[in-house]
Amino acid sequence: MSEDIFELMHSGKIYDPGDERLMKVQAERFRLLEAYNELDPADAEGRERMLSSMFRHFGAGSYIEIPFHANWAGMFAYIGEGVYANFTLTLVDDGLITIGDHTMIGPNVTITTATHPESPSMRARGLQLNRSVTVGKNCFIAAGVIILPGVTIGDNSIIGAGSVVTRSVPPNVVAFGSPCTVVRTIASE
Repeated sequence: MSEDIFELMHSGKIYDPGDERLMKVQAERFRLLEAYNELDPADAEGRERMLSSMFRHFGAGSYIEIPFHANWAGMFAYIGEGVYANFTLTLVDDGLITIGDHTMIGPNVTITTATHPESPSMRARGLQLNRSVTVGKNCFIAAGVIILPGVTIGDNSIIGAGSVVTRSVPPNVVAFGSPCTVVRTIASE
């Protein structure tokens, strides 16, 4: 597969996600994801080994509960050390996703890098663009959170349940709502 199509995918520019070269690789990635979701939940070693092979980087001591969904089975995602993700994590990982060390993710969280152009004619052609998402170290992303393309969540921050994160969140804050807004800084220990 040509590096050019991957470069275009990660450039923030509009591209065709239905490109045959992408579809072929993505089909292989879906098979990996399906195999992961079919593993015995008690097979912790097998799950860790498989996740390590699926992701761009999968840190030691990290764990993703089954079921797990991802457009590219983690191919464009970096997971730090000691990350825990509860049931039904969905990564729309067409763009780059980074999750920092020791971050905890509640059930039913969606992190999406993909979006579509405003132009109705471009959308009708199925075109797409991607913006990277970064979740810092030691964050807590509560149940049902949706993180949209281009967002950065700073280290140590907490995102409350059900929030829709449309803009970046600074470090060391508690934020929640739809749209997600900062409500206070985190008190010192």
